[in-house]
Amino acid sequence: MDSRLFHFIKKEFIQLIRDPRMLYVAILAPVIQLILLGYVASVDIKHVSTAVFDQDKSVYSRAYVASFKNSGYFDINYYVDNDEQVVNLLDSGRAKLVLHLPPDFGRKSVRGEPVSVQAILDGENSSTATIISGYINQINFQQARLPDLFGLETRVWYNPEMKSVNFMVPAIFALILTIISMLLTAFSIVKEKERGTMEQLIVTPLKPHELILGKLLPFTIVAFLDITLVFLIATLWFKVPMHGSVALLFILGAIFLTTGLGLGVFISTISHNQRQAMMSALFVIIPSMILSGFIFPIANMPKAIQALTYLIPVRYFLSIVRGIFLKGIGMKYLWPDVWPLALFGAVILSLSIIRFRKKLE
Repeated sequence: MDSRLFHFIKKEFIQLIRDPRMLYVAILAPVIQLILLGYVASVDIKHVSTAVFDQDKSVYSRAYVASFKNSGYFDINYYVDNDEQVVNLLDSGRAKLVLHLPPDFGRKSVRGEPVSVQAILDGENSSTATIISGYINQINFQQARLPDLFGLETRVWYNPEMKSVNFMVPAIFALILTIISMLLTAFSIVKEKERGTMEQLIVTPLKPHELILGKLLPFTIVAFLDITLVFLIATLWFKVPMHGSVALLFILGAIFLTTGLGLGVFISTISHNQRQAMMSALFVIIPSMILSGFIFPIANMPKAIQALTYLIPVRYFLSIVRGIFLKGIGMKYLWPDVWPLALFGAVILSLSIIRFRKKLE
């Protein structure tokens, strides 16, 4: 390695260590973000406040209510005797679900006749109501006689416990890599502009490509450190199963980092201070969260929006990370996501470096 480039990279590391804010963004922020988002982003709902309007009060109705309590999803907090109490509990938000069992529940259950149970849901939050409705259907299916008649057996592959944390944490892993690699690079270059030291760097014997490499290589190393920390937290803290190749994850993570680094370089060319860089980064981060499948399933989006998601690099890396973590698949099945990701990374990084180089010249 050229001595000029070596000393420049050394200077970047010293500058990073001496800047507590940048060091926080580089090391602590990914750890804190993953831990917080890992808990907050979970879509599992437990301890749903439930009220019971049991007009039968038989052994059968009590057994049915007990099946909800034993599921672990519902807390039977209230027993009501009339419709007015039902309305009061739902209006006040003290109950999210009311189970209404008719007077003939036990009699029809003994005879094997169809019996209707009314489940009244608080639909203020449609996502929560949908999840609770799924829990109810699951319990009703287990209570029905159909499994005994048909011998239906359900088996879930890849995530047998159906924990949402196993699905969400790898997605957060991808999102954090995007944010950190982009912000570190952009802030580092913009900070040189704010301090007026960029002009000093330009007049040094450093060539443009050495200046670019000197800015990118240190944060590439820091980004790999972040990958390691985030991986350890995902597997050791959140117990996300790792069924695939760790080496493959790091290799494809390196390819994905080229996208974040390229975006960081591009943002630095259009920003004059760190505030502008942050605002510009938000224009990338927000669409990445919304259109990548991180929050909303792509299959549920309108066709036109689904076509737009192919322009979001995070979309491809999300599929790669989840495939390696949960399914343990290799390049044979990941290739349809790997080559677009590599293409995006190469194009974005190359165009950003060319633009940055023109700025230097």
